[in-house]
Amino acid sequence: MELNYKTFGQGDPVVILHGLFGTLDNWQTIARQLAETHTVFILDQRNHGRSPHADVHDYPTMAEDLRHFMETHWMYDGAHIIGHSMGGKTAMQFALTHPDMVKKLVVVDIAPKQYPGGHFEIFEALQAMDLDNISDRKEAETFLADHIQELDVRQFLMKNLSRKTGEGATGFEFKMNLPVLWKHYPDILAEVEGEPFEGESLFIRGGRSKHVVLPDDEPLIKNLFPNSVIKTVEEAGHWVHAEKPEALLGMVQGFLNSNSAAYLHNR
Repeated sequence: MELNYKTFGQGDPVVILHGLFGTLDNWQTIARQLAETHTVFILDQRNHGRSPHADVHDYPTMAEDLRHFMETHWMYDGAHIIGHSMGGKTAMQFALTHPDMVKKLVVVDIAPKQYPGGHFEIFEALQAMDLDNISDRKEAETFLADHIQELDVRQFLMKNLSRKTGEGATGFEFKMNLPVLWKHYPDILAEVEGEPFEGESLFIRGGRSKHVVLPDDEPLIKNLFPNSVIKTVEEAGHWVHAEKPEALLGMVQGFLNSNSAAYLHNR
């Protein structure tokens, strides 16, 4: 599968993977700042954004999508991999499966464990939208406001809406493959598995998020990623990169640009 992407800058390569319902644009601001010292690739994962739709959606398959992307873009010596939420699990699975292709790993607000789910309200709202008969984006947002209270979540989801094109086309459509994401939601919630990744890894959690709970999740993280450090961005929820971009960027730059042994020692 040929994934849609954007690239910025020059230097050691960095690949960034977005989360569920997201697109590469969610990370564009961070990517441009990292591009001051690196070549940065932001990707749309399968069934998201402008990347192809497919019937399969699980972490082993998405890890292979990433391997194919890196090989076709001449990253045979590896890259730094950054992933948030679902993208963080893809990044972890990739590191466990292809450790020689990962220079450093950054996982944002997700653990390698099985999750119970928390997107049912979102799926229900999106599936209930009558996209063919929505006249404008304001009407779509009004509909979502009746189902989803959080403004930031509604604004995030609205980025998935695009007006239908073509002669006689009316209404809107989702960029993401909503039916397949719903069908494979259990696979999105699933744990990642493999032999431990011995490379340097940074786990960043939001202080107000419940996705990575310390000390509950630390043993599993340390078991699969023994050379890892876990840091917290205080006052941030799950969307750390949107809520506290400067704090997250400082942690990521410090990790990527530092002597790894010194960084881990000073955790």
